[in-house]
Amino acid sequence: MSALLAALRAALGDDAVATGEAIPAHRLTDWSGVPPVRPLAWLRPRSTEQVSAALALCTRHRVPVVPQGGMTGLAGAAQPLAHGVALSLDRMQAIEQLDAATRTLTVQAGATVQSIQEAASARGLLFGVDFGARGSAQVGGALATNAGGNGVLRFGMMREQTLGLEVVLADGSVLPMLRPMQKNNTGYDLKQFFIGAEGTLGVITRALLRLHPAPRARATMLAAVPDYDAALALLSRLQARAGAGLAAFELMWRDFVQAGLTWQKLREPFDAPHPLLALVDLDGPDAAQLQAALEEVLAPALADGLVLDAAIAQSEAQARAFWKIREATAELPTNMHPPVNFDVSLPMAEIGRFADACRAALDARWPGHASVFFGHIGDSNLHVSTDASTIAGDVEGLEHLVYGLVGDFAGSVSAEHGIGLHKKPWLGRSRTPAELAAMRAVKAALDPLNLMNPGKIFD
Repeated sequence: MSALLAALRAALGDDAVATGEAIPAHRLTDWSGVPPVRPLAWLRPRSTEQVSAALALCTRHRVPVVPQGGMTGLAGAAQPLAHGVALSLDRMQAIEQLDAATRTLTVQAGATVQSIQEAASARGLLFGVDFGARGSAQVGGALATNAGGNGVLRFGMMREQTLGLEVVLADGSVLPMLRPMQKNNTGYDLKQFFIGAEGTLGVITRALLRLHPAPRARATMLAAVPDYDAALALLSRLQARAGAGLAAFELMWRDFVQAGLTWQKLREPFDAPHPLLALVDLDGPDAAQLQAALEEVLAPALADGLVLDAAIAQSEAQARAFWKIREATAELPTNMHPPVNFDVSLPMAEIGRFADACRAALDARWPGHASVFFGHIGDSNLHVSTDASTIAGDVEGLEHLVYGLVGDFAGSVSAEHGIGLHKKPWLGRSRTPAELAAMRAVKAALDPLNLMNPGKIFD
């Protein structure tokens, strides 16, 4: 190890190689709650060339490497190894080029998501991915986990924002895939292998991202619906009327609404409680036209019984008040002891039946449990959170129950957060043995010594 450290310091500089207590505490674990681990060294390269040199040296010495972004992951993918090095891209934050005419942005992987959002906004453009950790999460980490967030219904996940990548493989080879053409059928689209791979195949160092015109207006509606099928029908009508202008369709079951209102000391939004609330955003060029579109959909939906009650926000303050109910997720850590959170996706038609089956199974096993259901729905994403203190702390039993049902409904055990360490035991609920074998074959081809983030996703 001393020979490797000496070689790394020679290649990267003394200040780019930290060991022991010099490694910051926040680099020892991510937001997943996995116990911290101190690696042999923490590397901070300044360029792709230095990343390449570092990986080549680690390969020569057979030392594993864990790539790290902003450490905001929720599945333990950036967790260091005691016998390996952690490689941070926090010194590679440059926004190298923003071309407003072609709506593209070239950026180093250590830049935060918020920094590219702000750069796009300054030019009247929009980056299509947004989530709560935007100020800390880095582009490379968001790509490595294929992050989603609030804009998926309209723009897609990080994969859909990506035109090109630059990636360094374990042996130090650089793949320069920063090509801006959408039409480029020249064999395998190699960049796709690295999006969502959680650093197990290589290190993303630069990205060429697509941007979108920023909407000039938004209209927001809160609608009460009698059941999930009615919510799905309302979503279909909104999509038919608004098309790509439908920016959000959030669905909140009564348990979530009640908890959120209580935690935040808010009043019921309607005269009576309802089984489900749908929160809708439309984006477009003209506020009056968006309001008219919502009214055009709402009137027949009320007449047909798909909507029981509704309110269209008449001001930004009222729109924020509607969203305040949905943002009760920020209160989960304070009001559940602790919360056990599930981020799953299911076939859209099955989400309502899954929620009913999951609640019934929870009621049968842990009568009196405190669980809430909410989700993006328009992109098939459902969240379930349970207060661990109301299930006697049986987190393993809860995961077995929920992920077992996800498998029964042919869903995914991870909609947004990745697999990492946390969901590794449950990956087989969503992937067949043949699929897992193909994934391992890709891993073996690109990282034959298993040095890139070993032990994550699968063993």
